[in-house]
Amino acid sequence: MLGVTRKYPSLPRLAGLTVLAASVSLAVGSSSAQQLTARFDDQQQDAFPKSAAKHAESMAAVTPSAPRARSDAKPIQRAASRGPYYVDFRAAASYGHAFVWYGKTSEKEIEVAGLAPAGDMLPYMLGHIIFVPSETGASYGDLDEQYLTASYRVYLNEADAKKVFAYIKHLQETSPLWNAATMNCTAFLGRIATFMGLKAPFHLLLPEEYVNQLREMNGGRKTVQLDPDQG
Repeated sequence: MLGVTRKYPSLPRLAGLTVLAASVSLAVGSSSAQQLTARFDDQQQDAFPKSAAKHAESMAAVTPSAPRARSDAKPIQRAASRGPYYVDFRAAASYGHAFVWYGKTSEKEIEVAGLAPAGDMLPYMLGHIIFVPSETGASYGDLDEQYLTASYRVYLNEADAKKVFAYIKHLQETSPLWNAATMNCTAFLGRIATFMGLKAPFHLLLPEEYVNQLREMNGGRKTVQLDPDQG
């Protein structure tokens, strides 16, 4: 080796240089760190809205909604569908009579059917002993609401109404006699009710009581549907 003499700084100078170098390094490192931190913050701020929105959407998709407050409100109950036709079992207090109104709800015209003695008071009195000629249409007081004492109306669809109305007219045509104990007005209503599938009370009741019991025995039902084979 060539005789080269290396000159090393003295210890105090070396220490000073070391401190200076460390200070410079720290300053540079600090400046670089600050720049890196600032750049990272800027990148995070730029990225945050998108990532936060995606995160919020993901959380909304998987997070169950909060339970709703319990309400005591009862659901609205819709009325049962009623047919466009009806049969109305009625009682009047003019002299005590039971009969039916029947027809279409949208029309004012009313058909009346019942079984009563034809004529005035004499046939009525004789009819408690023997059979007397009858009438099967509207009698005195049947169309006056002021005489009404009881009513039970039942609704039907068109197909069933045609069958029931035809049966009522058949009864009118085949009931030429009246008798207070057997073939009376309440027995006439009972045959109509039975044809419609309703339960009928015993026929020897006062008209008002008969109609009220007819309604009670059938639970006040408002609609009737005949068997498909019933004609």
